[in-house]
Amino acid sequence: MSQYHSMSCPCCAIEQRGLDRRGFIRLAGGAAAALALMPLSAHAQDQTVPSIAFDSIPNPVHLPRDVYFGECSGVALNSHGHIFVLSRGNTTGPAYAAAAAQLLEFAPNGKFIREIGHNLYAWSFAHSVKVDRQDNIWVTDKGSDMVIKFTPDGRVAMVFGRKQEAADEETGPLKHPNPPLPSEPGRFRQVTDVAWDDAGNTYISDGYINSRVAKVDRDGNWLKSWGERGTGPGQFHTPHSIALDADGHVYVADRSNRRIQVFDGEGNFQRQFTIDVPVPAGARAAIGYAPDEAAIAAGTFAPGSPWAICISPGPNQVLYSADAFPGRIYKMTLDGKLLGVLGESGKQLKQFGWIHQMACPSENTLFVAELLNWRVQKLILHA
Repeated sequence: MSQYHSMSCPCCAIEQRGLDRRGFIRLAGGAAAALALMPLSAHAQDQTVPSIAFDSIPNPVHLPRDVYFGECSGVALNSHGHIFVLSRGNTTGPAYAAAAAQLLEFAPNGKFIREIGHNLYAWSFAHSVKVDRQDNIWVTDKGSDMVIKFTPDGRVAMVFGRKQEAADEETGPLKHPNPPLPSEPGRFRQVTDVAWDDAGNTYISDGYINSRVAKVDRDGNWLKSWGERGTGPGQFHTPHSIALDADGHVYVADRSNRRIQVFDGEGNFQRQFTIDVPVPAGARAAIGYAPDEAAIAAGTFAPGSPWAICISPGPNQVLYSADAFPGRIYKMTLDGKLLGVLGESGKQLKQFGWIHQMACPSENTLFVAELLNWRVQKLILHA
């Protein structure tokens, strides 16, 4: 069994579907949802796949002396252009199950400002960071199963979920039964990301085990959740990243199912699409060998599988999605039309090692947090 297959889950391979050198995005919605699960050769809409020229700004953030990033799992910006990086650094404890989460803030010019939440009780295994319209900073921690809301001055405002008790005999890494155990309102199992609508409601993707989306109101009251483990419309297998557009539609990166699903704010399925661009000959993986057929079929490491998504501000919003192999970023319209691709796996600037989160403060500016390269890159796309 390959290293990829052991970390992944079932979906559809794309390399054996007779694609030519033109990519396409297959879109489904409403009664056509069943068609979206058919082979890609059916009901496909071909289009050329332009390559987007871009630059990577060297050293977009500057760490202070004796402070280091670990795996950079998250990046976000506030309304003043400050950059927040969530890193699996500052580790404490044993080699296995060490606490690995640190939140650092930088000025727009990259100058280090502060660490937020030093020695926070929720810190366990960093997953994502987002900033809402009021400049509150939200962090999801996969290890503690918690979501933390910080005020702009760095104080804890709300906590969601609950960490396992150190005194509990069963405390330890969560199991992954299939199907998962029933989810509980207010609690999470390996939570992944957050996003908001105009009313201030928070949408939480939850996550590696629960396979659902939760919704809480602006006061923190639990409203509802939807989804379960599966491959059908409205089902998930690792909802890994989440974003909302200006109309309140909820976009979920259903990573191991290798698709992006779209819902209204009440969880009603609207449509879904996959990203299907042929892999260049000789494409390299960011670590080890290129995933084999079994790993591609499992979904997580399949080309086009959405690890991270973000939506740019209006009035002309675009959707970005990133995969782990072959390590590309895809630019799309909100209805799934492919506008272009950029990047590849690697360790140099303009190459990527498992992009885990993206921030897109404008249509042609991206910040990307990479796990394998322990860094954040700032990308400027050529219009």
